[in-house]
Amino acid sequence: MDHYQDIRVLPDPEFPEEVLMAALFAKLHRALGARGKGDIGISFPDHHLKPGARLRLHGLQAALAELEATRWRASLQDYCLSSPITPVPQVQGWRVVSRVQVKSSPARLMRRSVRKGWLTEEQAQQRLPHLQEQHTSLPWLNVKSLSGGQQFRLFIRHGELLPAPVSGTFSSYGLSAQATVPWF
Repeated sequence: MDHYQDIRVLPDPEFPEEVLMAALFAKLHRALGARGKGDIGISFPDHHLKPGARLRLHGLQAALAELEATRWRASLQDYCLSSPITPVPQVQGWRVVSRVQVKSSPARLMRRSVRKGWLTEEQAQQRLPHLQEQHTSLPWLNVKSLSGGQQFRLFIRHGELLPAPVSGTFSSYGLSAQATVPWF
């Protein structure tokens, strides 16, 4: 991960920042899924309660150039501004940027477990009173799954700064439970 590229969504009177970032992220998800190499990670350098207006891609120069050559964000060029692919400057540390799945609806989870055949209706009814709804203040994006087509909130955690990089692969969302991206 020796290079990066920043992509910033521009202010627009018709579309809120979150909508534009979700559209940009959806395009990236499709492009990374089509590449299928798991060698590009992402971060949101300006994240707080929302992901922010800047998406950062991390990877080797060749991988980022290959992704850029696909023109994956061509339909959004009026709504975002992209930096050139640039060498990573002095890093402060490395971070895991991962997806967090929040179990926000125990009843829905039990219905799914019954539908999938993991539990009987009776078992689900017995477990339901003991489950609690979970909440999080992590930033999130509305995304649509490529595999199943369902809409959901993708919660994103930027882990603590680590003193050394950890190698690994990234999902088609550019996220990983163990691989780090440089933080600067």
